[in-house]
Amino acid sequence: MRGGTHVSAVTDATFDLAAGECLALVGESGCGKSVLASALLGLLPGNAETAGSALLGDTDLLTADERTLARTVRGRRVGLVPQSPAAHLTPVRTVRSQLEETLRELAGVRGPRLRAAAEAAAERAAFPAGHLDRYPHELSGGLAQRAATALALIGDAPLLLADEPTTGLDRDLVDRTVDELRRHVGEDRALLLITHDLAAAERIADRVAVMYASRVVEIADAADFFGVRGPRHPYARGLLNALPEREFTPIPGMPPELTALPEGCAFAARCDRADTACATVPALTGGAACHHPHVDVLEAPRA
Repeated sequence: MRGGTHVSAVTDATFDLAAGECLALVGESGCGKSVLASALLGLLPGNAETAGSALLGDTDLLTADERTLARTVRGRRVGLVPQSPAAHLTPVRTVRSQLEETLRELAGVRGPRLRAAAEAAAERAAFPAGHLDRYPHELSGGLAQRAATALALIGDAPLLLADEPTTGLDRDLVDRTVDELRRHVGEDRALLLITHDLAAAERIADRVAVMYASRVVEIADAADFFGVRGPRHPYARGLLNALPEREFTPIPGMPPELTALPEGCAFAARCDRADTACATVPALTGGAACHHPHVDVLEAPRA
């Protein structure tokens, strides 16, 4: 960045995602979730640098050139529900026009079938047919989100990245949207759900990955994470305990700036379990990157 500042947006993120599986990636704003998704699609800004690999079949998404990403990956092998849908919709074309174009390119639909196919694609994301001939600036945030979801689902990509797909939606539409995303997974497709909505994650996820200050600090089966056992990492446990139906207790303090990460565990300053061991970065072993993970069960929710 300006002045030589370096931002460690995502650090040593390691996970896998199998066909037929939904992995929910959760964590506070600014921890690196959306940057990770952008890296997988080659959508990072020009001043970003990546290292490592991200394999989709025999394609390394981090080293693939723009031609490969544009012609064979985006939309076809990896679909994206963007975090800011209004910025991804073409402002001078109606929603119907954009759906029809995507259907032509990704599904091979032509001629008189296009109109009905566009309406079916819209219905799949609960986008009302009466708004199909509107332009993006005429849509509410929730409608723009549903339009972007409809576009992302058209290609039936083997991997779908859904970055905050429920922003601006009421609870009923949240449930309907995540249920449709889950149906998309089927037996041969995978879903990476990036969300702040822990209820949505609990509803459809098979596993949960928690990010904090650029690192994945816990990966757990969703049944264990949301169930009696609970999360093992103190930060992940704090996220659940902050919910109204749990303890309604906020995590003290603030996360560190990604431009000035501490040498050791980034959560230590906010953690009541921290000691001298936390001066070193803990490895992600046993499902949690913590020197002092929880092994006891999560307290039962209060009535």
